[in-house]
Amino acid sequence: MSAKVSDHLLQRLREWGVKRVFAYPGDGINGLLAAWGRADDEPRFIQARHEEMAAFEAVGYAKFSGEVGVCAATSGPGAIHLLNGLYDAKLDHVPVVAIVGQTNRSAMGGSYQQEVDLHTLFKDVASDFCEVVTVPEQLPNVLDRALRTARAKRTVTALIIPADVQELDYSPPTHAFKMVPSSLGAPAYAPVPADEEITRAAGLMNDGEKVAILVGQGARAARAEVEQLADVLGAGVAKALLGKDVLPDDLPYVTGAIGLLGTRPSYEMMRDCDTLVVVGSNFPYTQFLPEFEQARAVQIDIDPFMVGLRYPFEVNLVGDARETLTRLLPRLKPKKHGGWRHGIEKNTARWWEVMERRAAVDADPVNPEYVVHALDGLLPHDAIITADSGSAANWYARHLRMRGTMRGSLSGTLATMGPGVPYAIGAKFAHPDRPVIALVGDGAMQMNGLAELITVGKYYGEWQDPRLVVAVLNNHDLNQVTWEMRAMSGAPQFLPSQALPDVPYADVARSFGLDGVRVEKPDGVIAAWERALAAETPFVIDFRTDPAVPPIPPHATLDQIEAAAASIVKGDSDRVSMVRQGFKAKIQEMLPGGHKHRGPGEGA
Repeated sequence: MSAKVSDHLLQRLREWGVKRVFAYPGDGINGLLAAWGRADDEPRFIQARHEEMAAFEAVGYAKFSGEVGVCAATSGPGAIHLLNGLYDAKLDHVPVVAIVGQTNRSAMGGSYQQEVDLHTLFKDVASDFCEVVTVPEQLPNVLDRALRTARAKRTVTALIIPADVQELDYSPPTHAFKMVPSSLGAPAYAPVPADEEITRAAGLMNDGEKVAILVGQGARAARAEVEQLADVLGAGVAKALLGKDVLPDDLPYVTGAIGLLGTRPSYEMMRDCDTLVVVGSNFPYTQFLPEFEQARAVQIDIDPFMVGLRYPFEVNLVGDARETLTRLLPRLKPKKHGGWRHGIEKNTARWWEVMERRAAVDADPVNPEYVVHALDGLLPHDAIITADSGSAANWYARHLRMRGTMRGSLSGTLATMGPGVPYAIGAKFAHPDRPVIALVGDGAMQMNGLAELITVGKYYGEWQDPRLVVAVLNNHDLNQVTWEMRAMSGAPQFLPSQALPDVPYADVARSFGLDGVRVEKPDGVIAAWERALAAETPFVIDFRTDPAVPPIPPHATLDQIEAAAASIVKGDSDRVSMVRQGFKAKIQEMLPGGHKHRGPGEGA
């Protein structure tokens, strides 16, 4: 039997080293499914419950493995379902290849069932490479370019393969006119800036007295060099959310996250610095960077199209973070670790004390900050943590301290709901020997997570370490949006849009062959974490948390917080334990030093 186009596609994926494809079946890829049967399921077909989840799992796999994630879906509705996960990959600069079916070529343009103009549909999300395979000879070149482009540009690419083309006998491109032969492989490279640009950047940094460093995910492979940079410059280091695992948080000068979900020492460091060095980050919120003309600034980024954004940088260095810093460091003059550095370390130590106090504040029934703060001390040194969008992301950003080889991620730029559990599944396939914890809100769990527990149940027996813990912060509220309404609009909670039904998440997990427990009192939190982290099956913890605990921005004033408190009492006092007077007192406890600071420039 001669090899079909679909057979060669899977063979080519194997030759590229692709080990698994996250997918959902449909008749638009029946040819591929038959080929998978003939190939003894190599590369492995990982069946999600929904195409969007397959895309998220490919993103999570790519984020935590460093390899290209591959997903597949049928034509029409299946292809459409992929889009949200693919946009998550594109906006977070994650290499993902989507393989989608299409109706037969003979039906295209005929308003046929499930016919969608897929090239138009995908031309934005896969703007760097999106092609339709129309003849067998085209396949190797198109697939090779899709994989190579995704890896080189850290982006999304797409192959669209009509159903009848999948079933054609494969024939390779020949040595002939208008044939495009191809080859395997994406060689590693590490671009560096011109020598004169490195010299300019070094001079700027040497002139600075109060240096602040901001790192993002692009600095992940340069941990040692960033640590050396901070030491030489006497600097503190803040982390964009996607760069949370770039440096460990037990370094005293690491101020933690920056931005709306960030820490106060990060905010203060940016407020007071005279020099800013940004390494591998496209952090979007300009208001959390120094005032214009306050600081001289240098940016290091591998992507020439992403430099010069967000801040008026004086020097833009286009190059690999590790190689660029390796060339830059010998030109820097070591600075004494004086008042600037000591102040950063003091403020950071005090911040973690504040976090402990905030976690200890009484709530009804359980303080969500306590839930995540309690996990911090129990995390295995090699844990992988995923977080969903919403208030869960606040507690992930502020209460979990990265140490050792820990990894963590979330939907950073798209900030979409729903990837927490599928990211965790992708992480388990990338590292089946490591524990994975997903922090999700009840909104995200109801949107996507519940069904993907079925996927967890289907595959966890293959993982050397079966620990995949899903912690649901169950507050019966779409809490982040509720607080945004209060803080930005002074509006009370609008129950028809925000209130969520209660779901017995642990019971659902047990019905799928997993394990779980519901926690409704603070004294059960640590025991639940310990039980889950020792379990021999994936585990769901249903934490019944208080929706009235606010995700306070690092620059918030007491006036702003009091206004939010007033809106709670005005709109939904029957659902909230923190009445007006008690709320005010508790918030004062949560602020750094217990001070009633009225503005970002006052107090600690």
